[in-house]
Amino acid sequence: MFNQLLMCIAYLAVFTFAQRQVSHWIRQQAKKKQVNEVRSRMVTRLISYFMFFVTLSVMAVSLGLGYQEVSLFVSSAFAVLGVALFAQWSILSNITAGVLIFFVFPYRIGDRIRIVEKDEDMSGVIVEIALFHILLKRDSGDVMTYPNSLLLQKGVVKLSNDEPMKKPPVTRRVIPKRK
Repeated sequence: MFNQLLMCIAYLAVFTFAQRQVSHWIRQQAKKKQVNEVRSRMVTRLISYFMFFVTLSVMAVSLGLGYQEVSLFVSSAFAVLGVALFAQWSILSNITAGVLIFFVFPYRIGDRIRIVEKDEDMSGVIVEIALFHILLKRDSGDVMTYPNSLLLQKGVVKLSNDEPMKKPPVTRRVIPKRK
């Protein structure tokens, strides 16, 4: 019993140390990329939840609950989570894209960008990069919301801050009249 208690304390100590290290690293990345504090806390919290879930699973196996019981619980939890999020697939994809954008997106708040879109002018200054979407402020003053999952699928062009945003050429389809 005493050995199991020591193992639990050791796992929790390792989890706490790893969580602090990851949190510190995420804060450094957020500072370097000039990311909003709220967004970096959300990413930290999301990763911490995942690490805690893994720590609990490892602790359960170590305490003798058995690999099959723990794996049954973990797979059931993922199945319920998967079914719940499948109904809101866009939410799951936007959260995943938001975490990816946090770590690998080369543009920062204040950069002028144009999202390559053939039907609409998607250009502006990045005002905010949130977990679900990005906010762009156009030259006209309008603020546009663009989903993170679509941002990763499109080409993004960085414009220099002094050049005016040019509208891409508009291609119009000519629909023949019916006789």
